[in-house]
Amino acid sequence: MRRARVALAVIAKVPVPGAVKTRLCPPLTPTDAAALARCFLLDRVEQLGLIETGERLVAFAPPEREAEARALLPPGLRLVPQAGADLGARLDRLLTDLLAEGYAGAIAVDADSPTLPTAFLREACGHLCDARADVVVGPCEDGGYYLIGLRRPAPALFVDMPWSTPAVLDETVRRARRLGLRLVRLAPWFDVDRAEDLARLRAGRAGSPEGFRPPRTLAFLAGSGR
Repeated sequence: MRRARVALAVIAKVPVPGAVKTRLCPPLTPTDAAALARCFLLDRVEQLGLIETGERLVAFAPPEREAEARALLPPGLRLVPQAGADLGARLDRLLTDLLAEGYAGAIAVDADSPTLPTAFLREACGHLCDARADVVVGPCEDGGYYLIGLRRPAPALFVDMPWSTPAVLDETVRRARRLGLRLVRLAPWFDVDRAEDLARLRAGRAGSPEGFRPPRTLAFLAGSGR
């Protein structure tokens, strides 16, 4: 019997200096910040290849930089341009389209939590494959989420959301409950958006011994002297 599969989409900007990880400048230069974002993305793509029930892809922005995205990422990896006026519209469109392809579930995961344990990703896929949840969210320590997964489209989870605020996770949970959706919260993790997050990453304080060790990211930090 064919095992259920989940679409695993990395949400990422094409790493161009001055357009990515700008809150890390300083201490990083725009060029270094773009190089680090590239490491984050490639490490996440590699990590998703470890998920037995997942099919990985990258949802990239902006759409006009597709050639650069293809040159950066492994040959044959599926790329999908992000489409929508804001993050909510882009997430809704992506997950809805992937579910329409017949996957048991669809997950959007960031590239900015480089030490996210692989076990968390497996757990998210398991909940969706086995129909134990309609929605899976992975909380970030800053009040957002590093991952959201669905078994069926749920546009109301994304419309008029206060993105980039500490209210995102709580509002998502509230809406899911109001809609009668079965929601599972994964363990929290941290993403790397600010200088203090970068220092935490460098110090190896991943928060758990199970944290993923992203090879390119750690090599960059070791060689950058920052």
